[in-house]
Amino acid sequence: MVHIVGAGPGAPDLITVRGKELLERADVIIYAGSLVNPALLDYRKAQCQVYDSAKMTLEEVIAVMAEAELKGKMTVRLHTGDPCIYGAIREQMDELEVRGIPYDVCPGVSSFCGAASALKMEYTLPQVTQSVIITRMAGRTPVPDRESIASFAAHGATMVIFLSTGMLEQLSEELIKGGYLPNTPAAIVYKATWEDEKTINCTVESLGASARRENIKKTALILVGNAVAQNGYERSKLYDPVFSTEYRKGTGDE
Repeated sequence: MVHIVGAGPGAPDLITVRGKELLERADVIIYAGSLVNPALLDYRKAQCQVYDSAKMTLEEVIAVMAEAELKGKMTVRLHTGDPCIYGAIREQMDELEVRGIPYDVCPGVSSFCGAASALKMEYTLPQVTQSVIITRMAGRTPVPDRESIASFAAHGATMVIFLSTGMLEQLSEELIKGGYLPNTPAAIVYKATWEDEKTINCTVESLGASARRENIKKTALILVGNAVAQNGYERSKLYDPVFSTEYRKGTGDE
């Protein structure tokens, strides 16, 4: 059996209980060494075999899984955050299905959640924004034209931008081109929930300069939108004493 496991955003204790239990039982662990906190490997048993997929191709990863399966061993494929976001798991699952190797997926806490906790912010604020767009700049992996940064920026929603820290000048240009004002609140969250986590509040216009000042070149999320400022919102109707809900009677008119 192969278990594809979300490692969480970084802190070892932010892996799920299920994910931790799978790591403890694994005979083979293949982990994304460029992104997953190696402290998570402390949960493994002594005789467990460990492979760093940062140094491997897809074919090599699948070969390790297939060999483990032939020997009746249990494999954990450990991905950063939640594997459904930029985890490249579909291609692995397709190869496992071709070979008849059973697998499942254990979700994890995504780094976009870790970034919000680092900033003590709520992404969805009444009368500010009720939507979150998770995307990335086009690089070696292209992005469909209909999903360009500028096209998403036109919505004015909260944006969480992955895998783009090395292109912040271009990112600012695309965000402004799409409709964000240059002084729109933004933030850079470096290694959310890790011991060396760093947060920088800035604006859309100053993203590049802020990252250079702090010497941040990779492993960071970019958050953009008025929700980053955490002000100007309306109180939630759910907890307003005027409004009735299924569970309590409000003081206002029905």
